[in-house]
Amino acid sequence: MSALITPELVALDKNLGAAPSSVIRHLAELVVGAGRATEIESLYADALAREAKTATGIPGGLAIPHCRSAAVTEPTLALARLTSPVDFGAADGPADLVFLIAAPEGADQEHLKILAKLARSLMQAPFTAALRAAKTQAEIVELVTSVVSPAPVAAGGVAGSTPAASAGVKRIVAVTACPTGIAHTYMAAESLVAAAKAAGVDLQVETQGSAGLTMLDPAVIAAADAVIFAVDVDVRGRERFAGKPVIQVPVKRGIDEPAKLIHDALAAAQNPNARRVGGTVGAAEAEETSEHFGQKVKRALLTGVSYMIPFVAGGGLLIALGFLLGGYEITEVADTVTLENNLFNLPEGGMLTYLGAVFFKIGALSMGFLVPALAGYIAYAIADRPGIAPGFVAGAVAGFMGAGFLGGIAGGLLAGVAAASFNKLDVPRWLRSLMPVVIIPLVASIVASGLMFLVLGGPIALLTTALNEWLSGMTGASAILLGLILGLMMGFDLGGPVNKVAYAFAVAGLGTATMANQAPWQIMAAVMAAGMVPPLAMALATVLDRRLFTVAERENGKAAWLLGASFISEGAIPFAAADVLRVIPASMVGAGVTGALSMAWGVTSKAPHGGMFVFFAIDSFALFALAIAIGTVVTAILVIALKRYARKTPLVTADAAAPALVNA
Repeated sequence: MSALITPELVALDKNLGAAPSSVIRHLAELVVGAGRATEIESLYADALAREAKTATGIPGGLAIPHCRSAAVTEPTLALARLTSPVDFGAADGPADLVFLIAAPEGADQEHLKILAKLARSLMQAPFTAALRAAKTQAEIVELVTSVVSPAPVAAGGVAGSTPAASAGVKRIVAVTACPTGIAHTYMAAESLVAAAKAAGVDLQVETQGSAGLTMLDPAVIAAADAVIFAVDVDVRGRERFAGKPVIQVPVKRGIDEPAKLIHDALAAAQNPNARRVGGTVGAAEAEETSEHFGQKVKRALLTGVSYMIPFVAGGGLLIALGFLLGGYEITEVADTVTLENNLFNLPEGGMLTYLGAVFFKIGALSMGFLVPALAGYIAYAIADRPGIAPGFVAGAVAGFMGAGFLGGIAGGLLAGVAAASFNKLDVPRWLRSLMPVVIIPLVASIVASGLMFLVLGGPIALLTTALNEWLSGMTGASAILLGLILGLMMGFDLGGPVNKVAYAFAVAGLGTATMANQAPWQIMAAVMAAGMVPPLAMALATVLDRRLFTVAERENGKAAWLLGASFISEGAIPFAAADVLRVIPASMVGAGVTGALSMAWGVTSKAPHGGMFVFFAIDSFALFALAIAIGTVVTAILVIALKRYARKTPLVTADAAAPALVNA
């Protein structure tokens, strides 16, 4: 393994200008000059792009611009000690020590572990003081080498103390993660550990960075009083922390304000109204560092759906507004009105017709991105950024061929696999910078879209047509049964994987809905109504029989009214966490009843989210509300009955003894 830093990568006591960009450019030139990157402009642009996401200045006169770049050929550290400090956005002022950490797109784990160890060391005052006192470039290299060379670095967590903390000591768990996973991830962990030690708190940190991931022991998470997410990206395995009071902030605050975060987490642990991590306790086992094939596919599909939802949400609401203003006939004239009329040349029907046509057309165009976005971000989840373009193209091909969201799923998976396969190729150095921006998008687009055109598109289009005809023809018992099944799924894990499958099924179908085929809108209404039942039912139960619930649960019940009305199923999680064997079955029964009633009554929703607050997008709103009310009453009565009678020990009121509320 070559050295991380060499004397020619060190600039001592230089004035490199007043802007971060000039310092970064000079350091990029050093990296290229040392033969560790192929070209300056690409490395410079990647480092500036990372800087634009989050300022890299940190307390103590330090800055750590860093990036992954296709131009970099081996992990490298370049250092500039400035005679004229430059402001990199740190709260305490400009930086005089600037480290550029440059990693290749596919850096090996051992090098990334070294970079992670260096990032942690930068939080140690003696180390930075020695860097400022060094007289020569060789001394700087020796100091850095002495820090990163000794013992191997742990791949994942950082412990503040032993897992078995002393009795009475508060326990907190934390996750740190930044977009590149090279520097801020580990520096935030180091800062939080130091602050927790000073406060006498037992802290365990999981670093989700590029040096690998070792997940926290489930027993440690279960024993924690609160959790801190200092992250700029999604937390991997977030459901493991379900129900815990949470403080979530950008990763940089973990470096700048660790003591405040510890204080806020301790306060949240004592506050029954504190924000909590969504999901269902026990909904999923901790993921393995190396995912199974099925887990990878599931994660990719859910990623695609999550990125697709904003297009559907905005588009669906705009279409609903178009119908509200222009009537259902607006679908026939929207193109003509938007192209031939304007605010000074209104169509027949006046301003409302014109605005209705505009809203409807914007919504329809937004919905047109549904399948490409689904496919693009499925491919992104598999192959990262190089997969986005091939995925979008394959999704567009699926839409063109009438293959719908099923075609989008197939195209996204093909594009992702095709793009990811290039990671295994050992290409010449001069070709590496072209791979992610030219070669991978080109070849992966040809492979994925070519297969859609030549092999898969036609059969999937036929399957999609058959599915749409089946949904359109559903009436009576078949529609009610589908509503019942979707309702049971929505109540099963309150935002967990099963709940998300039902929701994703409803959202994915919205793009095929028309006035002649309203089945997808009916499915969306059934899913949304069923998902609102559990939190509303828990809120009602705390009112109907207060003595069965603790003071904290009663307070949660007050918040659950609004959460339920907003279609946030997670509002019922605190109740499920305390009494899962009674709350979950009761929630499933009520949600299933609501889903079945909604389908039986033909209620439709053009909006994928919003609950009661998108009433204008819901036809037969009175029946929608009635279905929810019936399911809410069913679940509330059932959970009260289960708490009263389905127990092995005599009932003790919550006011007298809160422990009687756990599963008996």
